[in-house]
Amino acid sequence: MRLPVIEGLIRRRLLVNFRADPDVVARLLPAGFRPKQHKGFAIVGICLIRLEEVRPKGLPRAMGISSENAAHRIAVEWEAPDAGATGWREGVYIPRRDTGSVLNALAGGRVFPGEHHFSRFAVEEIGGADGSGPTIRFSMQSVSDACCETAPHADNDDSAVAIHLEGRNADALPPGSVFHDLSEASAYFEGGCTGYSATCDAARLDGIELRTARWEVRPLDVTRVYSSYFANATRFPAGTVEFDHALIMRGIPHEWHSVPDFAVAAPARA
Repeated sequence: MRLPVIEGLIRRRLLVNFRADPDVVARLLPAGFRPKQHKGFAIVGICLIRLEEVRPKGLPRAMGISSENAAHRIAVEWEAPDAGATGWREGVYIPRRDTGSVLNALAGGRVFPGEHHFSRFAVEEIGGADGSGPTIRFSMQSVSDACCETAPHADNDDSAVAIHLEGRNADALPPGSVFHDLSEASAYFEGGCTGYSATCDAARLDGIELRTARWEVRPLDVTRVYSSYFANATRFPAGTVEFDHALIMRGIPHEWHSVPDFAVAAPARA
């Protein structure tokens, strides 16, 4: 579906990343995708993003809306005839999107990019007067799956989806990360600007491209993280997924551009 260009401001974006068994992850993907591996691991995660001033491009900022949103994502590759020497493009597959905005939930996939589940969000930013940045406390609990109850390649295993996170700015990635340093991690995720989201239509995924005015991330020291999606032992058996690191970006002007939908030959296993 071709949507208007949407512009706005990324007030806060957390990329919470996990390393996972690529064979397990491959079973969760629609036909045509494969995990984009890094040092033998698939990389999966959650994008927790606060958007402000969001409106069709060209409208005044005052007409924009604000919302808290979450997207469970999997870094993927797919074959494309126009992809150059490698023959593969990269991006993310998004099995589930959640939003705290009723408008996003109702208009997602029609006016705004991607179909969304309506959820309750609670976000606090505490302290930071010493210059180290505030402590972020984030929680999300799903309210309704009405947007896509029968989506064959969406997440429907859980009657409720929950996310909890606490962290603050850091100077480096945590020990044990599969990424050598911030520069390596930043480059990996900057390449994943194209996303394909599960929809109620078994034959297609919504395509969208995020274009940012600049790409600036820094590490986030996470002291608590939980996602019921990744904690689901049916989806991810014990030992097949583990938290790796998190990144944060703030104050980034951006645009969302439609890209052609992805035709699905066979649905993913949720």
